[in-house]
Amino acid sequence: MLVLFLPVFLFFLMVGLPVFFGLLFAPGILLWLNGQERDLTLLYRNLYNGMDSFPLMAIPFFMLAGELMNRGGITLRLVEFSQALMGHFRGGLAHVNILSSMLFAGLSGSAVADTSALGSMLIPAMEKQGYTRRFAAAITAASSVIGPIIPPSGIMIIYAYVMGESVAALFLAGIVPGILVGTGLMVVVKLMADRYDFPVASRRHTWGERGQASLKAFFPLLTPVIILGGILSGVFTPTEAAAVAVAYALIIGLFVLRTLKFSELGDVLSKAGITSAVVLLLVGAAMSFKTVVSLSHAPELLADFILTLTENPLLLLFLINLLLFAVGMFLDAGPAIIILGPILGPVFTSLGVDSVHFAIIMCVNLTVGLATPPMGLVLFVAASVSGEKVETISKAILPFLAVEIFVIMLITFVPAISMTVPRLTGFVN
Repeated sequence: MLVLFLPVFLFFLMVGLPVFFGLLFAPGILLWLNGQERDLTLLYRNLYNGMDSFPLMAIPFFMLAGELMNRGGITLRLVEFSQALMGHFRGGLAHVNILSSMLFAGLSGSAVADTSALGSMLIPAMEKQGYTRRFAAAITAASSVIGPIIPPSGIMIIYAYVMGESVAALFLAGIVPGILVGTGLMVVVKLMADRYDFPVASRRHTWGERGQASLKAFFPLLTPVIILGGILSGVFTPTEAAAVAVAYALIIGLFVLRTLKFSELGDVLSKAGITSAVVLLLVGAAMSFKTVVSLSHAPELLADFILTLTENPLLLLFLINLLLFAVGMFLDAGPAIIILGPILGPVFTSLGVDSVHFAIIMCVNLTVGLATPPMGLVLFVAASVSGEKVETISKAILPFLAVEIFVIMLITFVPAISMTVPRLTGFVN
């Protein structure tokens, strides 16, 4: 009976039950019906144990760092820097939106933070320049998925925690795929700009103006260098790196740029705390859910079923991409990784797929799911920021989703894209 955990969970999602409660109620009801009341205590004990982890402390710290930088006007400096570089192109503000997302990804590692911070600035600006609101919201949502791909990345920290992988190796493996997604989106914007005669955001900036914009953005752009440099050199762990990012954001905002006030810290801490609580509760519930997954022997059953379809690793990777894409439409990336990682990871490593390579396939695919209709989280955030309906944003985002799916397939079948950087740095053999 426990094998029914997934259908019951999906049923709860379909009737509108929040994901957190669905992750607990579905296995809880099945354990009770199966006469395993004793395991119910294990289920709810794991809710706390799933959150009680030093590596996971990196998530609230990165959330806080992103919130501090956003409140301190650092996001605005990144947008101005992007506009100085790309604003003079046709469709310039759309390009600025994408480049800003790529730069902001190195600060927060969160797609939701990206959509909220950049969308509140760029969606109204794009509308004033003549873009439709739904297009502005769609490009903001589509580019925000770069946030969890380019390091630091919250979902990669979760994957490393669940599967015992190196956080540094996953961070390095995400750099090129994140840049590819951003470049692909820019190509789509260029094609659409030529066809629909998109407006030019600004005149071509002089090299002096670009230099000034670069100086203003210097301290924000130094953040990912400090984070990655510290982790890769072994100076501090990913969790310590996240804490350093918070300290750096505080120093820059309060004392260097002086764009952040002490009176604003209470609200910043409150927002970061609420966002972190949501993520950690989902992780804890997903770890409880994972308990029933192991009790039901579903991983072994699914592995046997997958191998009856074909033993060709390439065909299996294609099929799993379809599965992950479907899952990403309905389930947030963090819980999906915790539930499916232990099931699918061992199957593919046994077939010779590198564990880091599979991790990137899974993380990128489920991240793109955040912007995929009907339940993509960033679609709802973009709708909230823009005031546009989710349905209209969902239609406008389809060309951008197509290029992101293409990049997923490239990552899947050309392992060198994600594996070259970690191999060159010695984090993967």
